[in-house]
Amino acid sequence: MRIPAPDGTTLATDLCLPDGPGPHPAVLIRTPYDRRSHQEELAGWARHGFAALAQDVRGRHGSGGVWRPYRHERADGAGTVRWVRAQPWSDGRVLASGASYAAHCALSLTSAEGAARPDAVLAAVPALGAAETAREATGPERLAARAGWWAAHGDRPDSDPDALATALATDPVLLDRLPVADLPRWLGRPLPSWPGLWRAARRELVPGREPCATVPLLAVGGTHDPFLADTVRLWRRWGGAPARLLLGPWGHALTAAPGPDAHQAHRVPLGPLYARWARRALDGRLGTAPRAAVALGGSPLWLPAGALPGPGAEAPDAAVLAFGRPGGLGVLTGTRFTADPARPVRSDELTVPRCPGRPHDRCLLVGAPLPRPLDLLGEAAVRLRATADTPAADWVARLVALDPSGTAEHLATGVVRRADAPDRSADLTVPLGPLARRLAAGTRLRLEIAGHHFPAHARNPHTGEDPVGATVLFPSRRSVTAGHSALLLPVGRPRHLTDAVDPAEEICR
Repeated sequence: MRIPAPDGTTLATDLCLPDGPGPHPAVLIRTPYDRRSHQEELAGWARHGFAALAQDVRGRHGSGGVWRPYRHERADGAGTVRWVRAQPWSDGRVLASGASYAAHCALSLTSAEGAARPDAVLAAVPALGAAETAREATGPERLAARAGWWAAHGDRPDSDPDALATALATDPVLLDRLPVADLPRWLGRPLPSWPGLWRAARRELVPGREPCATVPLLAVGGTHDPFLADTVRLWRRWGGAPARLLLGPWGHALTAAPGPDAHQAHRVPLGPLYARWARRALDGRLGTAPRAAVALGGSPLWLPAGALPGPGAEAPDAAVLAFGRPGGLGVLTGTRFTADPARPVRSDELTVPRCPGRPHDRCLLVGAPLPRPLDLLGEAAVRLRATADTPAADWVARLVALDPSGTAEHLATGVVRRADAPDRSADLTVPLGPLARRLAAGTRLRLEIAGHHFPAHARNPHTGEDPVGATVLFPSRRSVTAGHSALLLPVGRPRHLTDAVDPAEEICR
């Protein structure tokens, strides 16, 4: 069917009704990724007694209008919610649901008023806004992910998921080309919205304790998802309404993309869990205290909210592994290196290259084998006293687990942009984000301190110029003061089955 937006633009919508008489509660999914891909999901919601709708956002697939990412979702979604409530099959209760960009569509409705506001929100791996997806909260640009998304979906009514891969096959150095602002030229098609992405201002969609957060929330995320920190922050900062967090060892596709630390116990059937939570949320049967079910990767355990301390809250036995001190991390390549944009440390390689005769491209540190299993639960960070000889610098910290055979597995990466006086040491902290992981005995921790993380992040020109517009990049010589630098790990007490919770029971309390 075609539902009119407030300005008359028609929005293509699929509707799946339950068997039996109504009226029914409704689930609304608004997506730029083709409503027809949700047919199985709509049928699942209908089997659980919900009227389920999937709608193409403005300008995408079957919907009219012009596609402008992150621009029209609140108004168009609010009009659809009002339309749903007026239908004879609707009992008036509406759950706004979605993953990734569709989660943004759902969350944007929480600030609507009256009949336009949903009664509950389910936001999975939420892409909170244009600026939030474009840059880290600490400043650096998320180049590869945004180039891939805009190449696939930007400024077009349909999608080509392989667009960037196809372009890279023809031009392997496409992402190396400068300036970043000219990416559409290298792709060979216009992207009018690309420059505006980098000018977008960060918005707090859900400021803590604000009136907009008055509906129940289920935030779902993965510890291998690039929006992990945003998902956890969304849950922590929700207002007085019931807030639930489900966090598993998954990537952006959740249970369809399990990480190497996933256990059979983490293969949760999300559909039935979502439906059960939605019933309780819409019926007003959730407690007001925030709750969470967090999977401990590398183990079969699901743990409750208290297992995930917030930023600045140390776990009971928080570990501080100092650089170059007994019991800490040994410095393997020295404390001086050169962040050279011509040969940046790559985000898509965990192997550390050997380049005899060249300056080191990172400070490399490795710890001793763990004598026993180690549970990491909470926020990790790296504390540095460091120096750059340039007026601008990105500081990257990448944490890797090495099993006894030496196989590397990525645990976390953080990057911070700084503008400090050249050749003057500064104290800084690089947040690594939340960890929920059990490391086996014999594992060694490897920490890399570098100046680039390319192509995941754009290369800093080291001049103070915005990397999006820069055309000339200079190397930056760096040093780290070992005695005043450390890895801060949220080491909790060993967890056992007696500490575990059932994720469905915990989320629905």
